[in-house]
Amino acid sequence: MSYRMTARTTGALRRLAIVAIALGAAAVAPGDTGVALGPVAARPAVAQTVGATEQAAAQEVGAEWAIAVHGGAGTARRESMTPELESRYAAALTAALEAGGEILASGGSSLDAVEAALRLLEDSPLFNAGKGAVFTHDGRNELDASIMDGASLAAGAVAAVHHVKNPISLARRVMEASPHVMMAGVGAEEFALEQGIELVPATYFFTESRWQSLQRAREAERRADAEPVGALGERLGTVGAVALDRHGNLAAGTTTGGMTNKRFGRIGDSPIIGVGTYADNRACAVSGTGHGEFFMRNAVAHDICARVLYLEESIGEAADAVVMGVLVEQGGDGGVIAMDPEGVIAMPFNTPSMLRGYVTSEEGPVVEIFRE
Repeated sequence: MSYRMTARTTGALRRLAIVAIALGAAAVAPGDTGVALGPVAARPAVAQTVGATEQAAAQEVGAEWAIAVHGGAGTARRESMTPELESRYAAALTAALEAGGEILASGGSSLDAVEAALRLLEDSPLFNAGKGAVFTHDGRNELDASIMDGASLAAGAVAAVHHVKNPISLARRVMEASPHVMMAGVGAEEFALEQGIELVPATYFFTESRWQSLQRAREAERRADAEPVGALGERLGTVGAVALDRHGNLAAGTTTGGMTNKRFGRIGDSPIIGVGTYADNRACAVSGTGHGEFFMRNAVAHDICARVLYLEESIGEAADAVVMGVLVEQGGDGGVIAMDPEGVIAMPFNTPSMLRGYVTSEEGPVVEIFRE
């Protein structure tokens, strides 16, 4: 048998394995109406933002090591969030910070800290990543993730995967065990099988709250005043992390389920290096959250690092210029967490809320949700 036939047969067997995992439970969540894909209206040009005078200030004290995380930016307001839910968000973010912080405090790498923190958030149904991923228009979950090493500029990403329990770990495996930067769809899941990455049935990702969000978005889409991709208040959840280790190395990672009611195959900013994720030891590490199309058009993460590197702006100045300037001018909503090589952290956002927090060798953990 030729090598080509062997490789083809091996690939077919891998695809069968993925199908077997998918058939472990229904691939489409219960209650799917099977509604046909219809035209999706353009999103309103003006996003909900706050004035530049309300920018989130940078945490200006440097540190020997540091990690910051975000759990998504959105329109959630204090009066609309119950104390119980706020407490659950805070606990989940704190646990992620502590997991990453323990690694950094013991001399571990920034990459390990970012992956550990994000795996915990992917495992929580609270966030739009991993377990809590939102649904596409046709009732499926499509997950994206990326990770980057600021020391070497090595990067890995995965997009549109349906069965990977922890996409951030697969993204790291793409970076470290393949010659590629990004893999997508079935090819990425075949690679996951090769690498021993855990795959799960599609129903693992089902949560009732995300399913109801899809139903509301579908209903809104049928009305003339449709908000095409789900209420903005439901967009909290994309998670990301940036870290600095004792060796002076930066890393960044981002992982998401995308946007509620998104088209089959739509890929946003989170898995794109230089857009939702970027890290360079010479400048900064960035992870973003928000309306991905605007982040993609402006290469947000790389732009922030380029401003630090070439314009010699501080991390706070650079992050604010992009989030509170460039994005606001275009009607793009969202925020970032960013960190420079000294461990200085900036967390600006132009929405009413962004789940966020940090812990450093000098302080923390500190967790915030609303504009304090």
